[in-house]
Amino acid sequence: MAQDWDDLGAVAPAALGEARLQAHHAVQWATRAACANLAPMPGDSQTNLGWDRTNAALVSHELRAASGEPLSIGLRIEAMTLIALHGGAIADQFPLDGKRDAGAGAWLDRLAASAGLALPGGASLPYAIPAHPVGDGAAYSCAPHQAEFAALARWFAIADETLGAIHDRLPTGEASQPRCWPHHFDLATLWTLGDGDAETAASIGIGMCPGDSYYAQPYFYVSPWPRPAEDKPPSLPLPGHWHTQDFIGAILTGEDIVELTDRRANTRQFLDAAIAAARGLVAAR
Repeated sequence: MAQDWDDLGAVAPAALGEARLQAHHAVQWATRAACANLAPMPGDSQTNLGWDRTNAALVSHELRAASGEPLSIGLRIEAMTLIALHGGAIADQFPLDGKRDAGAGAWLDRLAASAGLALPGGASLPYAIPAHPVGDGAAYSCAPHQAEFAALARWFAIADETLGAIHDRLPTGEASQPRCWPHHFDLATLWTLGDGDAETAASIGIGMCPGDSYYAQPYFYVSPWPRPAEDKPPSLPLPGHWHTQDFIGAILTGEDIVELTDRRANTRQFLDAAIAAARGLVAAR
C-alpha cells in the first residue's frame, strides 16, 4: 500500500470532481442490484459496499437466489468497469467508457436473470445523488479522465487500509466494518459509544469522503454525534481543522495530506488525535 500513498500527489486532489461524479453514478448499479434482492436493513445498510482489495473495486453484499451461486456486483473505479463476481472471481464485466446507463442496466438484468435474481434495472434508490449528465442518459466518458479515475481508486485504497487499521483497534463489536455508503460515496466506520438507535446513540463517524459540496476533493473526517454543544472544540494537529457548517467534524483534506512529510504516518496521527478529541466531546455532553 505504500505506493498508493506515494502516488497520491500525481493528480491534484481538487481535480477529481468529474471522475468522482461519474464513478458515483456508476456504482449505483451495484446498489440497485442490492436494493432489488436484499431485504431492507436499518440505516439502508443493504445498499452499502465493501472495498475489494483483490479487484480494487467497490462491491455489493452477496446476492443469493434460492438456487445458484451467490453473485456480487461491483465497480472497478480505475478501469470504470462494472464487474460480476462469483466466489470472489470476476465472471463477467461491462466497461462503461462510451456506454450509457441503459446498456449497463440491460447487462445487469441479463446477469440477474441467469442467476435467478430479481432484475435490478428498474430498482429505485432510497436517496438522491449529485446530478451528472450520465444520470440523464449521456454516455460515460472515461478515457479522457483515466489518470483521475486511477487517483480516485488510490484514495479509496488508502482509506480502506487506514480505516481497517483503526477499526481493528477499536473495542470488538462497537464499531462497524468500514463500508462505502453510496448516497454520500464515503467509506466509513461508525464507532457506537452509547445506547439507543442510530439517531440517538452517542457515536463517532470515522471516514474518507472523495469530495462533496463542502470540499471539492477527498478528505478524511472524524465526526462526533450528537453534535457537541461546545463553541470551541479542542485543538487538532495541523494542518487539520474543525468543520462546523451543518455538521461538526475534524477534517484533513487531500491537499493537506499530499503536503505531509510522511503521508501515511502523519494522517494516522491526525486521525488518532481527532478520535480522542471527538470522544472527549461526546463524553462531555
